[in-house]
Amino acid sequence: MQILDYSLILAGYLFGSLSSAIIVCKLMKLPDPRTLGSNNPGATNVLRFGGKKAAAIVLLGDMVKGVIPVLAAKLLGAEVLVLAAVGFAAFIGHLYPVFFGFRGGKGVATAFGVFATLSWQVGLALVGTWLIMAKVFKVSSLAALTAAVLAPLYIFWLTGEQQLVAMGIIMSAILIWRHRENIQKLLSGKESSIGKGSDEKVPTDLE
Repeated sequence: MQILDYSLILAGYLFGSLSSAIIVCKLMKLPDPRTLGSNNPGATNVLRFGGKKAAAIVLLGDMVKGVIPVLAAKLLGAEVLVLAAVGFAAFIGHLYPVFFGFRGGKGVATAFGVFATLSWQVGLALVGTWLIMAKVFKVSSLAALTAAVLAPLYIFWLTGEQQLVAMGIIMSAILIWRHRENIQKLLSGKESSIGKGSDEKVPTDLE
């Protein structure tokens, strides 16, 4: 890789480190999301105390953090390995933001932004998976986990790029690990259904 490639990867991490939740809450004069609810800087936690508008902006911001770095690398003609590294760096930046004490969210929205920019077909497949699972089981975290598990398979099927598949496997594994509390609640039958609220002390799947 060349200097430009390393610069793109670093830029991806730094861009991902811009916490949408903290920035939006500050601009909208809302409490720091790290001090309320699940204490996670994510869209679902912001929804609890900031309302739908603030949460929607945070969700969009988190997705954009995955889109912009990968799109920029694409436009600059980066090879597949670099695109995978840039996307992964943006994802890690969201999880462990250098600007905010390395306390980030779970990464679902940012991962989706990365996957969808690498392949819009993969993005559509993930959206479809989430919608079907959410419609049938009405549990948002289960829908997100199912999409995470299937993401590498979709990438392999729709792109055939080994570097992207490897990135997808690693990101999906991290997403599942970040959802470990949700998995425990699913196994115990205590995970909240969509539209029925949730325990504010338990992190949710879009943070």
